[in-house]
This record gives sequence, C-alpha cells and structure tokens, in this order.
Amino acid sequence: MDGIDIFLAFLEGLALIASPCILPVLPLVLSTSAGGGKARPFGIIAGFVAAFSAFVLLSRQIVEALHVSPDVIRYVSLALLFAFGLILLFEKGSEAFSRLTQGAAEVGNKFGAGNQGSFCGGLVIGALIGLVWTPCAGPILAAVLVQAIRQQTDAQSVFVTLAFALGAGVPMLVIALTGRKIMQRFGFLTQHTQAARKIFAVLILASVARLGFGSYAQAWLLNLDTAKPLSVTGPPPPTTKAAAMLKLENALDAPYPAPEFVGIQDWLNSTPLTIAGLKGKVVLIDFWTYSCINCVRTLPYITAWDRRYRDKGLVVIGVHAPEFEFEKNIDNIKAAIARYGIAYPVAVDNNLATWTNYHNRFWPAHYLIDKNGQVVYTHFGEGDYDVTENNIRYLLGLESKAEAAKAGATATEDQTPETYLGSARADRFDGTPYLQPNAVVDYRLAADLPEHHWSLGGVWKVEGQKITAQGQNSVLRLNFTARKVFLVMGTANGAPQQVVLKLNGQPLGENAGKDAPDSRATITTPTLYELVTQPTVRNGTLEVDAPSGLEAYAFTFGG
Repeated sequence: MDGIDIFLAFLEGLALIASPCILPVLPLVLSTSAGGGKARPFGIIAGFVAAFSAFVLLSRQIVEALHVSPDVIRYVSLALLFAFGLILLFEKGSEAFSRLTQGAAEVGNKFGAGNQGSFCGGLVIGALIGLVWTPCAGPILAAVLVQAIRQQTDAQSVFVTLAFALGAGVPMLVIALTGRKIMQRFGFLTQHTQAARKIFAVLILASVARLGFGSYAQAWLLNLDTAKPLSVTGPPPPTTKAAAMLKLENALDAPYPAPEFVGIQDWLNSTPLTIAGLKGKVVLIDFWTYSCINCVRTLPYITAWDRRYRDKGLVVIGVHAPEFEFEKNIDNIKAAIARYGIAYPVAVDNNLATWTNYHNRFWPAHYLIDKNGQVVYTHFGEGDYDVTENNIRYLLGLESKAEAAKAGATATEDQTPETYLGSARADRFDGTPYLQPNAVVDYRLAADLPEHHWSLGGVWKVEGQKITAQGQNSVLRLNFTARKVFLVMGTANGAPQQVVLKLNGQPLGENAGKDAPDSRATITTPTLYELVTQPTVRNGTLEVDAPSGLEAYAFTFGG
C-alpha cells in the first residue's frame, strides 16, 4: 500500500473547499444541517463520502472493463463542467437545478423527520448531495478516477478514493456543524442569489477554459503533438534528421522519474546498477520471468536491441520477478539466461520489491527511460516491437526508423486463456470432487469436459501454486483451443521424470511440441515445456499421464 498516494488524495480532497466545484452543494449542506439533531451533520458527511466513493469505484470497474482512455474521461468531465457552468449562468437553468437540489434535500429531510437527531436521515441527505455533486466535479472527478484506475489493486483504489472523499468531507463537516451560524453570517448571499450564482458560473467556465481549451491553444501555437506532454524536464529532443523522421510514439502524457532498483537479491551479468548512475544513458527495463511464455516470446527482440544499440548508449536491464516459487532459484535463472542468450544485466527481484516500486502488474512489462532518468514510454505484454524500437532510436538520436519487426503469431479470439492449476488461482476446473486445497485426494475425471476446462484423475495433492501427482495412475486432462500448448512443470524431488502425452486419445505424432518427441516429455528443471504444436489453431483434448511426484503449475498457449 502506497501511503503517499493516499495522503496526497486526502490533501486533494481538502483543497476542494477552494474550488468552484464545491460551491453548488454548499447551500444544500448548510440548509440540511441547520435543522435536525447533533447526529445529522455526521450522517450527512458519511452519506456524501459513501455515495461519491461508490460512484468512483463503480466507474473504475466500468472504465477498466471497457478500456476507456483517461483522456476521454477528462474531456467528458470538462464537457459536464462546462454544461453545469451554463446552467448556473442562465436563470431558467438555475431554477431547474435549484428545483432538483431542493427536491433532494426534501427527500432527505422527510426520511429523517421522525427523529430530529437521525443519523440515518443524514445519511440519505448526504448520499443525495454526493450524487448531485458528482457530475458537477468535472476534472476533479476525472483526476480521482484516474488515480483510482492506476492503483495496483482494488484495495489500493478503495483507500485512495476514500481518502479523497474524506478530504472533501472534512471542511463540509465543519460547515455542517456550524450550519445555522454560517447561514446567518452569510445571509447577504440569499439577498443577492442571482449575482452570486452568475459569479460562480463565470468561475466554473473560466476553470474549464484554463483546464481544457487552454492546453489545445498552447499545443497549436507551439505546433506540438497533443498526445505528448506540453512540458518535459530536460533538454529538447534530438536536433538531427531523426527529429524529422522519428518521434516518440505512444509517449506517456506525464513522464516521471524512474524508480530505483530496490531489494535486489543478486545481479547477473553485471555489477549492481542504479538509476542515478545510469543518467546520460537510454535505459530499457524489462520485467520478466523465465517460465512465462509471453516473456519468452519477447526475448529475441530484446536481446537483438541489446546487441544493436548497446554501443550507441542503450542499457537493457532485465528485472527477473518470479511468478512461482521455483523461479527464485538462482541456478534456474542462470540456466534460463544461458538458454535464451541474454547478455545484458539481470536483476533478481525475488521479493518483488522493485516490481512494487514501479507499481508494475504485468509480465512482460517494458519501461523506457530517457537520458534524464524519466520514464517516457511503457508497454505491457507482447507486440508493438517496432514502436518500442523506434522510440529507442529516437531517444538515442538516430536517424530513420528501423525495419518493421516481424511479430510472432498472436492469440486468437477463441484461444483458451492461461490456466492456473494451483488452488490460489485455479479456474475452469471440472471433476469430482472439486479441488481440495492442501489435501491428498482421489479425483475422478469429468465425463464430458467442456471447452477451456481441465480435470484430474487419480490421486493428486493440490496446493496454492501447483498440483502434485501422488500415484502411478494420475492423469491431467485439458480441453483446449490453440495452436500450441505449454505446461509449466517440475518434479518434487528434482530427479528427472517422464510424462506420456495423448492428443484426442492418440499419440501426438506430427503435433508433438519441441519438448515432447515421441509423445513423451522428460521433466528436469522446473520450467515451461512445449507439449503440442499443431499446424493451425484447433480444438483438442490433451491428456498428461503423470508419474508420482510430477508438479504442474499452469497451462499457457500460443497462436
């Protein structure tokens, strides 16, 4: 949990008391808290915090599900704020809004009428105030929503959102507790409501102009690409011909200082490095782990960039962040480095300390850092190799683009998703009984296994990250759709073991993967094994006859 983000969110909420966005709801807070008992103001603020937080967190889920750009959120919120400013500016619009807010207040007051000190009555009033205020908050709502989206976990998003809402609620609570006195002291507002409302409207419209249209005007005047930041620290981009032929594609809107490497257990192929010591170099950081097929497929591109641009000022650093416990073994990592021809430095991040410092969530993940130590571009997952390479060339000041990289086959829409077998993340299991964590159980295969599902037969022990065969008749079955099938496997005692494979009840034959000749795979080092390679994407049923002591972690697939 990042306490700094939470504290800053609280401070941002406090700062709202000086924003035009808070002005429309102050009369509601004042009028509803002026009546009722001592508990009502606390209920009002609690309801406000709950309603606003629920709206933001629900919006986060919708935005992530629909893959909506934060820029879209910002521009929509600016449009809402502009519309609200127009409503306040004109008398008819103001009257309509007043009727809406007055109705909200009356509903809340009726709810608490039976008990003048009703906390619950205050909750309803506060929730209605929160709903009325939310669309009026404009860019402020967008800002907190973007902060919530960028958090690593749902829990972090909840804490950031609650901190922001609490910050906004604190000054409102002060106003609510002193409602009657404030109403009396600022009685002049009720005598000049039209003028005050128009002043508020002008302030809101001015803020829209500053936050929105001003940035467009500045971009036009400076002839800048509006997808890039208007202000970036450090020297200007290269002034060679590269400036005319290359540009930083898909650049971050807000570059930020690259976090340091922390908690590294070991450095392979290098002495320890620091971000501070790499100033003046272009740095590409690759978060990877050796049994991840998506990571493995990016390695030929990354190793080629290292060879091609190392003497031109590029430093590639692989941060090995393990997904499974066996990936923490230094000898296993060294074997993978040798297998994939990695000559650049590799930082062993066994406790995911640097992973956390970067707020990373993906394998693989690429962070491109300029010569001033700023992260200016990120890419998560496979693909966009030409974009990443041309961004490297741009930062190095090279002239012209690289040849378009030929990407490997990508996943098809109906391909079976990555399938974890350990109880911590197991999904789409079908069989009898259902998975029993940390127990040795005799399982029965599903009679009719649905597509994308897996099943167990015989005696297995299911643990958090893996399943382990306990008898000589243990079977793992998978109904998949893909061209290639990989399985992360190891052995309980480290001794080599052999598994026998069948596809649709028959030997693999010409569909055998590179690690399964003659329909058999010899399991030695715990890693990723390619079991099936078909000519095209097809549906099939793979059966793995597992000897006692075989460990299986996850299926992954390729196009």
